[in-house]
Amino acid sequence: MNTATIILLAAGLSSRMKGRDKLLEDIDGQPLLRLMAGRACKAGVPVCVVLGPGQDARRAALADLNVDIVTAADDDGMAASIRAGVAGRKGPVLIVLADMPEITAQDLYLMVSLGAHAPKAILQAASADGRSGHPVLFPADLLPALSQLRGDQGAKPILSKEGGRVTLLPLADARATTDLDTPEDWAAWHAARNPTT
Repeated sequence: MNTATIILLAAGLSSRMKGRDKLLEDIDGQPLLRLMAGRACKAGVPVCVVLGPGQDARRAALADLNVDIVTAADDDGMAASIRAGVAGRKGPVLIVLADMPEITAQDLYLMVSLGAHAPKAILQAASADGRSGHPVLFPADLLPALSQLRGDQGAKPILSKEGGRVTLLPLADARATTDLDTPEDWAAWHAARNPTT
């Protein structure tokens, strides 16, 4: 049985952050990207981090972590990142968005473990109230389809075509649907984590 690989997508340009890099936002003393990569490493499977060209600060944030770093072409949105991440893989892949700071190491371990027991299922994380989100685990037989994706809609076409194989996995609260794309998103999230007394 082929071991799953976690593919951490971290090549985005933070275009809505008004000059800030959301993946370098400080969370409890470390950049978000390092936090998420560290959590992925704790899941006990290989981790591949996909960066874009020239993202030296992000690469530096991953120093000393046991991850494989690959570079995606910068001309084809999220699909380019997915193609770069799955290239050469043989087993299932758990695709994780790096800008979702509430996803825990335990969430990732759970999804990888459940995927090992359901090798044909697509496991998609969901909020506690059932809204589909991320991460998503794809079985090995879908690697060819992932490697042929184009555009900036990620793997949505595969999820639509293979809908009968998708199993939603509810995670606590809104962890699976909380992604932070703007300075306002970050301010609200930090305020909710650290309410003034």
